[in-house]
Amino acid sequence: MRAPLLGPALLLPLLLSLLFRPLSCHGQVTHGASQHGPRFAFTQAVYHATVYENSAARTYANSKVKMGIHLAQRSWEIRYRITSGDDEGFFKAEEYVLGDFCFLRIRTKGGNAAILNREIQDNYVLTVKASVKGEALLETWTKVSIQVLDMNDLRPLFSPTTYSVTITESTPLRTSIAQVTATDADIGSNGEFYYFFKEKMELFAVHPTSGVVSLSGKLNVDEQNRYDLEILAVDRGMKLYGNNGVSSTAKLFVHVERVNEHPPVMNVVTHSPSWLDKNPVYAMVTVEDLDEGLNGEIDSVVIVGGDPSEQFFIERIDEGEFALKGSESVNWETCPYGCNLTLQAKDRGTPQKFSTVNIVHIVVKKRPTVDAKFEKEVYDVSLNEISPPGTIVEAVKIKPEPDDAEYILAPSADSAFFQMNTVTGVISTKHWFTKVNQDVFNLEVLEVDSELKVKVRVTIDDANDNTPTFALPSYEVFINESVPVGTSVLTVSAVDEDKGENGYITYSVSSLQPLPFRINQFSGVISTTKELDFESSSESFVFVVRASDWGSPYRRESEVNVTIHLENVNDNQPLFEKVACQGVISMDFPVDETITTMSAIDVDELELVKYKIISGNEWGYFDLNPDSGVLVLRRSLTTATPKNGVFSLKITATDGENFSDPIFVNISVVHGKSPPKSFNCKETRVAQKLAEKLLKKSKASSKPKIEEGFIDLFSVNRQMPQFDKAFPTDIAVQEDLNIGSSVFMVNAYDGDTGFNGQIVYAISDGNTDSCFKIDMETGLISVFLGRFEYSHR
Repeated sequence: MRAPLLGPALLLPLLLSLLFRPLSCHGQVTHGASQHGPRFAFTQAVYHATVYENSAARTYANSKVKMGIHLAQRSWEIRYRITSGDDEGFFKAEEYVLGDFCFLRIRTKGGNAAILNREIQDNYVLTVKASVKGEALLETWTKVSIQVLDMNDLRPLFSPTTYSVTITESTPLRTSIAQVTATDADIGSNGEFYYFFKEKMELFAVHPTSGVVSLSGKLNVDEQNRYDLEILAVDRGMKLYGNNGVSSTAKLFVHVERVNEHPPVMNVVTHSPSWLDKNPVYAMVTVEDLDEGLNGEIDSVVIVGGDPSEQFFIERIDEGEFALKGSESVNWETCPYGCNLTLQAKDRGTPQKFSTVNIVHIVVKKRPTVDAKFEKEVYDVSLNEISPPGTIVEAVKIKPEPDDAEYILAPSADSAFFQMNTVTGVISTKHWFTKVNQDVFNLEVLEVDSELKVKVRVTIDDANDNTPTFALPSYEVFINESVPVGTSVLTVSAVDEDKGENGYITYSVSSLQPLPFRINQFSGVISTTKELDFESSSESFVFVVRASDWGSPYRRESEVNVTIHLENVNDNQPLFEKVACQGVISMDFPVDETITTMSAIDVDELELVKYKIISGNEWGYFDLNPDSGVLVLRRSLTTATPKNGVFSLKITATDGENFSDPIFVNISVVHGKSPPKSFNCKETRVAQKLAEKLLKKSKASSKPKIEEGFIDLFSVNRQMPQFDKAFPTDIAVQEDLNIGSSVFMVNAYDGDTGFNGQIVYAISDGNTDSCFKIDMETGLISVFLGRFEYSHR
C-alpha cells in the first residue's frame, strides 16, 4: 500500500493525527470572515489517481496532486461522498484535515466480494460531493478519474491446446514445421512470456517468443514415425500468483511419413487383335515401384496423348497390371496405319511420382475388303391402308451381312410412321394409315458400320374404309303438279374419300311403294316418270335414296331421306253438270220468277264459279245470277218476238282464270195455257267424276305409310374382335423349319357386319428377332426369318 504524497516534515504529525483523532474535516473558527461568505470549492474540477488491480481493502488511491478544499473557516466540518461512477461499490471517499486544508482521500472498501480487475475495467470516473455540516448552502462537486494499474495476475493460455502436423522424413533441418500460440491478458512486461519444451528434445526446437517449432535433427521413420511434444509457456514478469508460472500445456503431435523416393517404371507389351474380337486388348502394361507401403502402390496408368477423341481406355487387371482397350466406336479410318498413344503411370505416394512417358504404337488386323451392298438397289413395297401397327413391311439386308450388322432408319417426317428392328433389318408399321392423307412414304435405311444406305418406297394401297357421305342430312323439294314427264326435280350428291373403284358411287331409290320418280344411278338426278295430279294423288312423297360405292370385298352404303311435295295448280276449267238444256215457258211467265239454275264445278280446290250469258240476251229479257247460276225472267214476254219463238242463250262459267266450254239453253215461248216452265238437260256426270277423284285422293292420303327410315347397321362398329376360345398359349415348332413354312392359323371373329366386321391381324409383341410374320387378312403365322434355334429359345 502506497502512502499519500506528503513531505517528510509532515509525515510524523500526519500519522499521529490519524491515530488520535477522527477523520473529519473541521478546524477552529476564524474570525473576521468576509461579509459575502467564504469561498467553498475543490482545488480542481477533475483529479487523476491510480490504484493497482487486486488491491486489498482500505488501499488508498495515489494522486500526484493534493485533492480537497481549502478551509476558509476553521469551523467548517466538511464531509465527502461519492455520488456516481462507482456502481459496484469499490471505493469510499474520506476526509483528512491538515492545517487549513481538508484532504480528499479515495480508498478501496472492505467487505466487498468483488475486487478490482483491470482486464474487466481499467478506469473509473467518480463524482464526489463535498458539503459542510450545518450549512445546507455550502456544497460543491468534483470528478476523480481512477486508473486501475495492471498486476501480473494471469497466466499465459494456449489456443488451441492440441496441434498435429505431418512431415516427411526427408524434411531439411531448420524447417519450420508448426507454430503454437498462447496469449496473456496482462499488459506490458506482465503480458510477456516465453515457450519451451517440457522435456528436452534433440530433434526439435521451439522459438521462445514466436512459438515456431523447427526441425533440429535427422528423422528416421523406421525408428519412430510419431513424436508427442509438450510445450509450455512461462511469464517473464513477477508472478503475483506464485512461483509456478506455467500456463496450460500445449501438445504437438508430429507424424513422420516415409519419403516417396522412386517413380513407377512401366513395361508395355503390344498386341494386334483381329477386327472380329468382341473385346480386343491392344497392349498389356505392367508397372513396378521400388518404394514400400503406400508409396510403392500404383495409383493408375493414364493415356496422356494421342487420343483426342478418347476412343481408348486403361483397365486395371491386377495390382500393377493394366490392359489397354478400345471403346466400341473406335474409328480406324482416322488412323489407317495405327495409333501412337502416350502412356504414363503414377503412384500413390506423397509427393506423388510419375513414370516416364511411354509411346505405344497399336494396330488392329483390318477386316478383309468385301464389296457389301444391300440386296436391292431400291425396295418398293405396297402396304394396305388398314394395316394395323406392328405389320411387317419389309426386311432389308446387306450381303454379306456381318454378325454385328446394325440397321437404323434415317430420321424424317415419313420415318415417324415406321419402326425398325436394328438387328434383323425388319421394318414394321408404327401407326395406322387410315387417317393419313399421303400415298407414298420414302424411307432411307442406314447400316451403321458400313455406312451403306438404301431407299425404301412404301406405297399405301387404298382400302374401302370410307362410307359415301351425302352433302345434306336430308333432301326436301316442292314441285308443280303440272311438270312434264321426265322433268328433273332434284339432284342428290354424295362423296367417298376412298380412291379408285372404292370411291366410285352409284345411286338408287329404295322404296316399298311405287313412285312416279326415278334416279340416275351415276348423276343422282331424280326425275318424274309419269304425270302428276295434285287432286288425285298424295300431296307428298317420302322415300330413301341409297349411295353405294364399288368397293371390294365389301360395298359400303349410306342412305338419305328425300321428301317431294306437290304444289296444286289451277289447271282445270269449270264443268257444267248439265248441258244442252231445252225448255218451254208461257208468254205470261211472271217477271223475276226462276226459270232454271245453272251449275258448274271446278275440281281445283273446289274454287267458286262465276256464271255469265255470252249471247242470246240482247233484249235483256233474262237475268243470270253470276254467283248462284239462277236464271230468272227480267222482262215480260208479252211483247217478245224471238226468232222462231225460241230464245237461245249461250252461257259460260269461269273460276277467274279458266272458262268452261259454253253451253246453250234454248227457251221456247208459247201462248196459252202451258206449264210455267219445263226443261230437259243432258247430264254430264261431273259431280260423280269429282267424287271419284276425291275418293281416290282420300284413299291415297289415308293409306298407312310403311316406315322406310334408314338404320345404318353397316356403319356402326359395336363389337370388338374376339379370339377363338381354343386359342393355344404355347405352340411347338421345329427349329429347322424353312422360311415361309406355316406355323399356326389364328382365328378370331367380330359380330359387326360389313367392313366393321372385317378382322386384320398383327403381332403386337414377342417377335423381337422377326422370326415370324402373320398374314394381315387370314391370320396365318409363318416363318419369316430363320433365326431361331433351340439353344437360344
